[in-house]
Amino acid sequence: MATPKAIGAIELSSIGVGYQVEDDMLKAASVDILIARTICSGKYLIVVGGGVSDTETAVQTGVTNGGDAVIDHLMVANVHPMVFPALGQSVVLGPEEPGALGIIETFSGVSVLAASDVAAKAARVTLLRIHVAMAMGGKGLCLMTGTVADVRQGVQSAAEEVRKRGLLVSEVVIPRPSRELFGDYL
Repeated sequence: MATPKAIGAIELSSIGVGYQVEDDMLKAASVDILIARTICSGKYLIVVGGGVSDTETAVQTGVTNGGDAVIDHLMVANVHPMVFPALGQSVVLGPEEPGALGIIETFSGVSVLAASDVAAKAARVTLLRIHVAMAMGGKGLCLMTGTVADVRQGVQSAAEEVRKRGLLVSEVVIPRPSRELFGDYL
């Protein structure tokens, strides 16, 4: 799969409706499933990637067909390419790379995707990990690193995006984190 230009996501309150919506989205447009699974607490999350118009069509189809089961949804055209490796948890840092640590925590998986894209576009940060809703009570988590100034800008911009949705749990910047905090990434 080539790196998608757009990302779309739908969070649903019903697992059964989630499966149906996933099928509808795949039949409506040429998109790739990036994530499709049950998440805490008994919800279903679908994240797709592809061309802008196909992703938009898939999300619109999902929102329409999901009806009252749709909790939140997202469509980001021209998504920052750093979102995909962080979402796949495949970012590895060299021993000299980590700087400040920025953390955005959200009440939904969909909102953390929006926050991550905004952070990557607003500042020169490296997105380390985007953790979407699994084993976290349905929350989203984005970790980023870079200079203190860049991480502050990235976190601030991401927090503003999530605050608009009313779904911000926390925004944290740790200027000089201990090396152990980056243990999974070095």
